[in-house]
Amino acid sequence: MNLITWIEQRTGIVSQITDFLTEDVPGGASYWYVFGSATLFAMVLQIVTGIFLTFYYAPSSATAYESTKYIYQHVPFGSFVISLHFWGSTAMIALLFMHMLQVLIWGSYKAPREIMWVVGVLLLVITLVLGLTGYLLPWDMNAYFASQVAINIASSVPIVGRATQEFLSGGPAMGTLTINRFFGLHVWLMPALLVMLVAGHLVIFRHNGSAGPPVDTDLKKLPQGRFWPNQMFMDALASFLVFGVMVALAIFSPVPLDDKADPTQKFIAYPAWYFLALYGLLRIAGNLPEGVVPIANLLATVVIPGGLVTLLILLPWLDRNPSRQLSRRPWILGITTLSIIIAVGLSLYSQMAIQKEQLDSKGTPTVASPAPATGGVAAPAAAGQNGAPVYATNCASCHGASGAGTPNAIPPFAGNPDMNGDATGIIHTVLYGRSDALKIGATTYNGMMPPWKGQLSNADVAAVVTYIRSSWGNKGSAVTAAQVAKVTK
Repeated sequence: MNLITWIEQRTGIVSQITDFLTEDVPGGASYWYVFGSATLFAMVLQIVTGIFLTFYYAPSSATAYESTKYIYQHVPFGSFVISLHFWGSTAMIALLFMHMLQVLIWGSYKAPREIMWVVGVLLLVITLVLGLTGYLLPWDMNAYFASQVAINIASSVPIVGRATQEFLSGGPAMGTLTINRFFGLHVWLMPALLVMLVAGHLVIFRHNGSAGPPVDTDLKKLPQGRFWPNQMFMDALASFLVFGVMVALAIFSPVPLDDKADPTQKFIAYPAWYFLALYGLLRIAGNLPEGVVPIANLLATVVIPGGLVTLLILLPWLDRNPSRQLSRRPWILGITTLSIIIAVGLSLYSQMAIQKEQLDSKGTPTVASPAPATGGVAAPAAAGQNGAPVYATNCASCHGASGAGTPNAIPPFAGNPDMNGDATGIIHTVLYGRSDALKIGATTYNGMMPPWKGQLSNADVAAVVTYIRSSWGNKGSAVTAAQVAKVTK
């Protein structure tokens, strides 16, 4: 009795592998079928490179950036592995998008493959969460501010938004607990869910078999190919090409590491490409007339993204057309094409808007000018002028250069009547931060405000509060350093 026979008698794995390799492929082998295998390859590569990075990464606000920098500078091939992991996540998400798009266009979600399609949609959601949670871990400037925007967006979701924000941030400001929770989600929870869903997806695929080309003919009447060696060769070639592209990008376009995260500095963050369309929706909602902004924000943050995921999950039951032939499915193909055009358009709009903000910020002063440090009442114009660079350096990244705020997260300063009365409240908020919800008119803002005491002098606080209270239509009186000093007692 040889070893293979011994293993087969006790596990049955040899016959299972044989059945898998000799399985017929309806319509013959095709490069249209390689997206799933290439996505699986990218996932395995992410796990391998991710495990390597955890050997050196230390998740805390005091060590995250330093350990990442150590990997870049001192670990052999460390910069290459980080870049490979970054480009691997991009490739995995792009391939998963293409795989689901191909399944959608070919109608492969129809019976009896409804559950396999639902698992695929959940895989897409988990993969996007993986991309989002991994973004913060380097703890550099872009990671910090992009993740802060994401947390603030999550806080705007009705009912669960506040609890979600408190869980993700772990306190009134982003810090060690934030990194620990993102690290746990990225390294343990999300990968565990991903592996389980992939295993379920493959088991269901083995049960149903390949859906074949988009025709209404009985698949058994189509020419049959073999998974081995025909389709296996195509899958391996596609995965090899994907790997080659990722290696080339890691070598010739390595991922840069920005300066260490510093909330006191002005920085225009650039979100990952797969979130640009959502960011575009939020920008459009924030630019609408004030009366419709709350409804528009709800649409942008909850209704449209949540509705799209729900629609995808229910698609096999909503699409009652039994045909898979392309010419007989004009509505589905038309809606799919329109959705892609809208998503690409929103992404381009976001990209151009962010690039414009980044260019504009280069001309913004980054060194705070001293505000009057006396107890006398400063002239509003002079104090406001002194406060402008303080605001641009420390506040504009969240509240916006024009004081417009962030929809449902960061309250606006422009036209805010609360800026015209007693200044004690805003001084206290600047000094000690704020983590509770704030209601202005009919809109509730759930974003967190970090404390600035110890980072800004009393004179700087007085200058920036005066600037806010005298800009964008506000008519508040000037604030002095002496007033700030009273609030700090």
